[in-house]
Amino acid sequence: MADAVSFSFSDTIAGYVVRFDSATRLLRLKTSDGREFDVSLAGDPSAELVRNLDEPYIDASGHIDEMLSPGRFLFVYGVHYPEQGGRYEAKRLVFLGRGAEDYRFEEASWWVKQIESLADFYKRAQFGEGPVDFTQYRTEIRLGGDKTASHVQETDTISRLVYGMASAYLLTGKDEYLEVAERGTEYLRKHMRVVDGEEDVVFWYHGISVDGDSERKLFTSEFSDDYDAIPMYEQIYALAGPIQTYRITGDIRIKNDADATIRLFDKFFKDEEQGGYYSHIDPILFSPDHESLGENAERKNWNSVGDHAPAYLINLYLATGEQRYADFLEYTFDTIADKFPDYKNSPFVQERFFRDWSHDTAHSWQQNRAVVGHNLKIAWNLMRMNSLKAKPAYEELARKIGEIMPAVGSDQQRGGWYDVVERIKTGDAETYRFAWHDRKAWWQQEQAILAYLILKGTVGGEDFLKEARQAEAFYNTFFLDHDEGAVYFNVLASGTPYLLGTERLKGSHSMSMYHSAELCYLSAVYNNLLINGREMDFHFQPDPTNLPDRVLRVSPDLLPAGSVQVASVEIDEKPWTDFDADGLTVRLPDVQGRVKVKVRLRPAAK
Repeated sequence: MADAVSFSFSDTIAGYVVRFDSATRLLRLKTSDGREFDVSLAGDPSAELVRNLDEPYIDASGHIDEMLSPGRFLFVYGVHYPEQGGRYEAKRLVFLGRGAEDYRFEEASWWVKQIESLADFYKRAQFGEGPVDFTQYRTEIRLGGDKTASHVQETDTISRLVYGMASAYLLTGKDEYLEVAERGTEYLRKHMRVVDGEEDVVFWYHGISVDGDSERKLFTSEFSDDYDAIPMYEQIYALAGPIQTYRITGDIRIKNDADATIRLFDKFFKDEEQGGYYSHIDPILFSPDHESLGENAERKNWNSVGDHAPAYLINLYLATGEQRYADFLEYTFDTIADKFPDYKNSPFVQERFFRDWSHDTAHSWQQNRAVVGHNLKIAWNLMRMNSLKAKPAYEELARKIGEIMPAVGSDQQRGGWYDVVERIKTGDAETYRFAWHDRKAWWQQEQAILAYLILKGTVGGEDFLKEARQAEAFYNTFFLDHDEGAVYFNVLASGTPYLLGTERLKGSHSMSMYHSAELCYLSAVYNNLLINGREMDFHFQPDPTNLPDRVLRVSPDLLPAGSVQVASVEIDEKPWTDFDADGLTVRLPDVQGRVKVKVRLRPAAK
């Protein structure tokens, strides 16, 4: 293998400046894992400042020398030549801020502006300049926002769009976003919801196929992993958008749907004997063990056990404060902390199980492989739950994941986080092998960012802050589509967009507005309220008569007790003083009809 790299190739280095010699144009960078690279700037590379969606190109080419101060983090894209033992020549530099310690994505309004741009893109793509008409909704959206000929409307992708629009309203107060969220919720209730009066449950169709004025219900999943079954995660994500909307409006019908869907989970998906929830049930008997389910019979996985929390359950608790939802959350995280760790065998959690919780290491595409983002998602949500009910097991597992994952799941040369890797090294392998490729998906960057932001914001630690910043830097440098809008599905290891197949799309079975909007919403919350000590505004539009005792709950997330207070409230643009600053509640006026509520939250004095 002596000639293995005796060829030229282009690649990215993410690193911290060790030194720069302006005379020789030689830059030395240190990567996050301590390796040092020499980079030649002799070819006059371009330089730019990282920019948000809808911002113009910010040229920094004339400021390279003065900006390459020791300790600054940046990205360099260049060409490696095999001559003289290897020479790397820079072609493009990306700086993350104007000052050496500045990171633009930590600006107070960065993530709010980004979610506005996302909302505008998806609203324009789905409805153009006309009215918000969900009969025109398409699951598949091309790179630039154009619709495909396919007219299958998937329940979950509508719900994810609704989630994004509701989150955009929470941060901006723009009525146009709430209109989309509410109309989408109504469309879901009218077209995708099934009320089973005999069983006293609600379940949700996979979607509908629309042909002119007629529509054909798609009862079971059309997705290959779940074909002809009712997968738990589709029922879970059907609630994501409506519940985020419920936080804003207090529409009791949405809560009733959620309660009825939870009854579905408990009646047909829950394993009362050995705990947890099954991943699938058959569409005729609603049985988790029917032979028609094939390899999905009597199986449990991350999605069926853990996805309740981030998709809808935490938000349902935030909106209501009801103990039964807190109990459901505790049951969920106790199960995760008990069943998912597998550190005797692998640095990655186990994600798939048989009924008795023995490990299913031969299932479909996953086999004995790890989805990197699921590990990070567990850490993020454990720390959210730990703020509601602290348990040593929650924090210990979250910390452990946060500490061990960078070395096995991140790209420590280029930045960013990988997709699916083998859970166990075999033979003489020194690293955990990629299952198929070394591409990086947008949603897994989200999980890394939120995991490390909340770890920094709750337990502290410069290492967690460093990981958060590096993940935010990679995402904001390489995933934002400055040409067409919104964010890319996947990028290559180097950060170059990957635009083939369904990964070319901005809307698909896997992608709508959910993860990118969730990232904006919670990155704004964690960066501003937990880490950087800045106030934030949140917007609601409830009818007081829908809320018990007219009390509106305004906590933006499960945050450490006493970490945030209500600073001020406006109702219909007038000051309002009837609120509990520490309890994060507002008692609304005794009126009928909707009121607009603007709440300013501030970090509590330490």
